[in-house]
Amino acid sequence: MKILILMIFTSFGVGLFSLLCGMLRLPTLRTGRAMGNAGKKETPLSEVIEGYCEAGATRFAGLVRMNEYKRARLEKTLKAAGIEMTPEEFQARAVLKAGAWAMLIIPALWILPLLAVPLLVLVVLTYLKETGSAEEALREKREAIEGEAYRFASTITQELKNGRDVLSMLERYKRNAGDAFRKELDVLCADMRSGSYEAALTRFEARVGSAQISDVTRGLIGVIRGDDGGAYFQMLTRDFKEAELRRLKAKAAKIPPKVRVFSLAMLMCYLATFFVIIIYEIINSMGSMF
Repeated sequence: MKILILMIFTSFGVGLFSLLCGMLRLPTLRTGRAMGNAGKKETPLSEVIEGYCEAGATRFAGLVRMNEYKRARLEKTLKAAGIEMTPEEFQARAVLKAGAWAMLIIPALWILPLLAVPLLVLVVLTYLKETGSAEEALREKREAIEGEAYRFASTITQELKNGRDVLSMLERYKRNAGDAFRKELDVLCADMRSGSYEAALTRFEARVGSAQISDVTRGLIGVIRGDDGGAYFQMLTRDFKEAELRRLKAKAAKIPPKVRVFSLAMLMCYLATFFVIIIYEIINSMGSMF
């Protein structure tokens, strides 16, 4: 009885509150929450965890020890990939992310020991993924830049017919370049304005680490030194076009297996329709016989 009275008063209070809000034109709770959150950027949970890991990596970076060769190699990779972290911070972040999963092994051993094995595998995979993330980012960046090598060489070939100002060529090309290549060209153009053109191009070649871009860089250095460069870039354009066609064919070759699955599904549907009709007619003919 008391519960029924409580439910009646609760319903009456909610109804009276809604009625007064409608009469006084007050915003609802959902509207007030939306207005309060207006202008606030919601942060996904993954970004929050990433922020905590980066903050922890800054604190524990001093405890990481690595030899000079490994540190110099990792520092070069991080710089080329555009990751603004020291090698110690990068290594500490990988350890912290793997350690976050490792902490779950202790309660798993207490509650469900069999769960500790996949958690241990997850710890190892997380560590390998994080330590290889710089190499993966660098590879994706290099592939994005090499995807523009043909257009870049072709543009320079046309630009050489009108002038030999290398900096102006790069400035005009970067307006239509991709994001990754545009960032590198911004650094290159700023470096060329403040110092030697040849030294800036050499540093650009070392940063990108692409064989195709190295060929273009050597051609631009030759143009700066007074070479004609027209025949050289025409040859590069032809070679890069063939390489681009091979890359596109290799990319297209990965599509047929996906299409083949759907083709097989369509074939099975057609066969099922065909056999259903045949079986239906057989059953009808047998029924008419009896």
